[in-house]
Amino acid sequence: MVSEQDVLEALKSVAGPDGRTPVSRTNGISGLTVRVDKVYLALTGDPRFADAMETMRVQAEVAIKQLPGVSNAVVSLTAERPAGTTVPPAHVHGAPAGAQPRTAPPRPVPPKNIAIPGIRRIIGVASGKGGVGKSTTTVNLALALAALGWKIGILDADVFGPSLPRLLGLQAKPDIDGKMLQPLQAFGIKAMSIGFLVGEEEAMIWRGPMVMSAINQLLREVAWGELDCLLVDMPPGTGDAQLTLAQNVPLAGAVIVSTPQDLALIDARRGISMFKQVNVPILGVVENMSYFICPHCQGRSEIFAHGGARHEAERLGVPFLGEVPLALTIREQSDSGRPTVVAAPDSPQSLIYREIAGRLKASLETGAQRVAPRIVFE
Repeated sequence: MVSEQDVLEALKSVAGPDGRTPVSRTNGISGLTVRVDKVYLALTGDPRFADAMETMRVQAEVAIKQLPGVSNAVVSLTAERPAGTTVPPAHVHGAPAGAQPRTAPPRPVPPKNIAIPGIRRIIGVASGKGGVGKSTTTVNLALALAALGWKIGILDADVFGPSLPRLLGLQAKPDIDGKMLQPLQAFGIKAMSIGFLVGEEEAMIWRGPMVMSAINQLLREVAWGELDCLLVDMPPGTGDAQLTLAQNVPLAGAVIVSTPQDLALIDARRGISMFKQVNVPILGVVENMSYFICPHCQGRSEIFAHGGARHEAERLGVPFLGEVPLALTIREQSDSGRPTVVAAPDSPQSLIYREIAGRLKASLETGAQRVAPRIVFE
């Protein structure tokens, strides 16, 4: 099995940010993770020298992939530390004893809100907390939008808990054409997830910069082709992943998924507040697990209360998209990799997803699109 030391040895053949010193002997490595036969490397450099940095990234990726036992390598770039921070000598491989800390150069502000060629709209599907069925909702909405005639893609942005491979029944690894990952396809939609690169039981123990870099890479280094809409299944909460997407691509809007339970609504409010603060329109709220219909007696039970998400949407002045029941068949079909919209297209649950997708599609087609600003460098 390949080790971190094997990777560092391979990187001795790759020149670091200064063009001379091997990258493994500089502070150009900001993160390194080895998962059995897969390597994830984050390199730090000055974005003003983007061409040289990209050459370094490609060379590093090639060097790692040539190691025996490596099946795949993902090398990403991160910006240098902010001005005024110091790098202790112990953090620089090969620094002489007694060397003084150096001051890092200013970090240029990276471009913001740059559109992705070929993708007409990007929407985030978010929740304030986990366990409310956000990923299942995302997949079924994507399939319902595809059934309405749109070309659809899904990005699983939950680096720590990717569920898209299981939901779509995908186990293959994505091909790489040049530096572009080829998305996998299922039921007529394109999909990308970090879960296609790591096993279900492998834990991703990454800090914020590597998470943000990985999400940017999964967005911009994937051959999405022409899409009417890319749905991004966001991780729960209001952290790095959400801010990365809001700041780096022109999101057409966000869909908030919540159960009607008061505890879930507290976190849903935080999610809505975060998107408003970064000027991302709220396309609507979906109440998931809204009620339960007993398959035996057909009696209705409101296990997590009912109507809370609708009332919250009305209170906050955002659209309410619909109610999805708590249904055993949705769970069974999700676990089997055949989501409800394709497994039982005429079922009541599937019709509900289609109705929500229709409202979402109409909103996106008639509403003003959020356009990426023109970036001016002085």
